[in-house]
Amino acid sequence: MAEVFLVMLYEDLPLFCITVVFICFLVTSGLVLGCFGLVVPVILRNSEETESSTRVLKKRMRQVKNPFGLEITHPATASVTKGVTLTPDCLEDCILTCYWGCGVQKLHEALQKHVYCFRIKTPQALEDALYSEYLYRQQYFIKKNDKEEKYCQLPEDAQVVDFGPVPRSRYPLVALLTLADEEDREIYDIISMVAVIHIPDESYRLSCRLLYQYLLLAQGQYHDLKQLFMSANNTTPSPSDTPPGERSTDRSLLEKAGLAEDEPELHEETSKDCVVCQNGAVNWVLLPCRHTCLCDGCVKYFQQCPMCRQFVQESFPLCSKKEQDEDESTHILQDVPPGRVF
Repeated sequence: MAEVFLVMLYEDLPLFCITVVFICFLVTSGLVLGCFGLVVPVILRNSEETESSTRVLKKRMRQVKNPFGLEITHPATASVTKGVTLTPDCLEDCILTCYWGCGVQKLHEALQKHVYCFRIKTPQALEDALYSEYLYRQQYFIKKNDKEEKYCQLPEDAQVVDFGPVPRSRYPLVALLTLADEEDREIYDIISMVAVIHIPDESYRLSCRLLYQYLLLAQGQYHDLKQLFMSANNTTPSPSDTPPGERSTDRSLLEKAGLAEDEPELHEETSKDCVVCQNGAVNWVLLPCRHTCLCDGCVKYFQQCPMCRQFVQESFPLCSKKEQDEDESTHILQDVPPGRVF
């Protein structure tokens, strides 16, 4: 029997060697890929290994309070000839200054001057940086927590019906919010906000919207506010409420102007629950796609966004564990009927 086995082993030696070498190759490849944090085939992974082997960088965040808020009221009725209605919402007394026909290049040069030359914390500072490169200016005083609508419109004698073809050299409207009191400028890190607003005209009928929002800091930096893509309960109209023809028109106009972004995938359900476990509260923002869709328990298992499959380079939480515990305790206290004692 032993002789027969040796004869068979001798005859099939090349095949046997190839098999041994192949198995060794698979095992070695799995170990190497695992050490470097790359994707390891499922057949070579430990069945108990569930967490992502590659750590996604946690972006260090610093919480600041933004005293400025600005919303476009009735955007469907806004136009260059009819004007636009803005609703500011500020935590302190502020000044709203609107610049019609502001030069694109001059505005971005002004933002750079905020970084390298002088701080733009008053309307006069921005006007000095713009070198009066705008067509018309309007200014309003905004009281603390006052949400009164402000109507902005070009005067009839300006005789402006459009701002030319795309690409344009002027923004239709730039709104500047600054703190009115000098003492408040010493308290807040954010000292002013610049909002670039598109307003439809005869040559460019893209619906009225905020194109950019820049927060200017007292330290000399400025940050571009970006929208987070989050499936959450809200009262604002969803994109599905907009007629398909209007959505496609707006999309094509945005692409033509170079302002279009990838549209986030829409969920059938609108909730603040994690899209993976459907149990934990959404708390993590994934970058660079900006999808806000994972809870504290699920974020450690993903190297790719579960919504768009883009690789996650960084992530940050919306609120800390301490803040979540405080919110939960607040909700518990609110739910307790009167007269109940813990």
